[in-house]
Amino acid sequence: MNYFQANNLSKSYAEKLLFEKISFGIDQGQKVALIARNGAGKTTLLNIMTGKDIADDGDCNFRNDIDVAYLPQNPVFDPNLTVEETLLHDDNQYAQTLRQYHEILQKTQKQPGGKYLEKLQQIITQMDALDAWNYETRFQQILGELKITNIHQPAGELSGGQSKRLALAKVLLEEADFIILDEPTNHLDLDMIEWLEGYLSKSKLTLLVVTHDRYFLDAVCNEILELEMGEMFRYKGNYAYFLEKKQERQNARQLETEKARNILRKEAEWMRRQPKARTTKSKARIESFHKLKETAQSQNETNVKPISVKAARLGKKILEVTDLQKSFDGQIIIQDFSYVFKRYEKVGIVGQNGTGKSTFLNIITGKLIPDEGKVTKGETINFGYYRQEGMKVDDNKKVMDVITDIAESIQLGNGKELSASQFLLHFNFSFQSQNDFVNKLSGGEKRRLYLMTVLMSNPNFLILDEPTNDLDIHTLNILEDFLGEFPGCLIVVSHDRYFLDKVVDHVFVFRGGGDIKDFPGNYTAYQQKKLQEKAEQKKENREKEKEESVEIVKEKTKTKLTFKEQKELESIEKEIALLEKDKRLILDNLNSGNLTPAELKEESEKFAAIEKLLEEKEERWMELSEFI
Repeated sequence: MNYFQANNLSKSYAEKLLFEKISFGIDQGQKVALIARNGAGKTTLLNIMTGKDIADDGDCNFRNDIDVAYLPQNPVFDPNLTVEETLLHDDNQYAQTLRQYHEILQKTQKQPGGKYLEKLQQIITQMDALDAWNYETRFQQILGELKITNIHQPAGELSGGQSKRLALAKVLLEEADFIILDEPTNHLDLDMIEWLEGYLSKSKLTLLVVTHDRYFLDAVCNEILELEMGEMFRYKGNYAYFLEKKQERQNARQLETEKARNILRKEAEWMRRQPKARTTKSKARIESFHKLKETAQSQNETNVKPISVKAARLGKKILEVTDLQKSFDGQIIIQDFSYVFKRYEKVGIVGQNGTGKSTFLNIITGKLIPDEGKVTKGETINFGYYRQEGMKVDDNKKVMDVITDIAESIQLGNGKELSASQFLLHFNFSFQSQNDFVNKLSGGEKRRLYLMTVLMSNPNFLILDEPTNDLDIHTLNILEDFLGEFPGCLIVVSHDRYFLDKVVDHVFVFRGGGDIKDFPGNYTAYQQKKLQEKAEQKKENREKEKEESVEIVKEKTKTKLTFKEQKELESIEKEIALLEKDKRLILDNLNSGNLTPAELKEESEKFAAIEKLLEEKEERWMELSEFI
């Protein structure tokens, strides 16, 4: 069953063509990844699909009877609504009912025994009929997994990352038939990403997701749409299959381009010899010549060869951190951490948000002073620090000027050099885009430009804090190759597991509470170790339960009660009788209809406590009564 269809869509901005006459469809149950280079039009296409933008030509539509939910890259909320109000501010009947329940409950508590009591009973009946209690349970689960803890906080006070997680929670709660997600893994830590993978892969929903996370793509999606040079290509398979088929297509294009160039040389000679008067036949040949020229000049996107830059010389002493400690508002972030960095080592940093990863980077680069301990930097160390928050740059500057303000060229390890323009070209800034103003760049292109300013500064110790956010897969491949050849030290914080596996030798694991462990392997090895430890823990728990069961069996082999146990049994029988009496009295009060909401709550809590105590007493009575 077709859920979405696009027919001959075209879109351009000024002279920049994003895509032309592209057509594709998405059927029920399909989970499709959309990938393309930064600035190629991914977000524009999603906005056209969801009606937030208009195509220059062509049309697209969703099936009329389905619900569609969209997670944009930069969500915007009413700043005056709380997190809870934002999540429940929806046409969804479950959300509406739950919101009404919370509102009426609050009013009833303010005016006990008033007119709202009857409304409260009505909305509770409605909640039961819709099974909205299950919706609230899912509401709490999703918020817990995405670490959204303060539901009474105004949305206007949230950071960019918190807003993105709030928007993701809202989309998941909607339970739409078709979900569109634009870079959902940005601002999620590794635990959240792995939870989201499981949630989406097990769900039967239809999905279109823009992502650069290749492990996430493989875990969730079974088809790939690639937007490249204004055209749309479809691959029915995982990321490895995509790479294989893309290479085949590029090889075919390369042969076509080389063939066109050979023919073009002959046709160009014919064009020069032609007299001014031209026949209809020769005019057709001239038109064919221009088409041939366009094919011959087309750029093929085969893999760029890795380059090795010449970094500043590294001395014997690199970087030492000794007994580092740091706290904020009494919360320990780093405690007694020491490490001696060695030449050319490449370290990954992983851990949940808020465990101190960025704090650690700021301490070793001198941007932050530790409470205790010291950082000793070698005399030859030249840091290149890429920060999460990006850079501040004049939007009215040209791309080329931003780079040449740092250096006119970059030295390579083989003694040669690349000009600023050639280096920009290597990182996918075409000659034309090098003269664009910064304010024309997409978010991903700005991040890529910032990354280049760090690399151009000739560092021998690179520190990259979440460099993969908003970068396209092509740029990530180039960056991975660059870092593989980088002749210096590297520390990288990233939630991109594929990226970490390719570039780091070992990882610092930030566990929270100041605890930092050095794991000798990449992220996948660390994750496998974690899974192994969990399996071993489960095994130990099962063995312990088995031993406890044996002890219970042994206890049951005795034939009579001790004097002490006999007295305990008699006491329990009396206690059970009294508890049963108290239980009946509370139940009568609850059914009287005379209690205020506050009293109802108090009596309900008492009833639950007595029920629990009765259960414990009865269980013990049964154990002892076996030996009477």
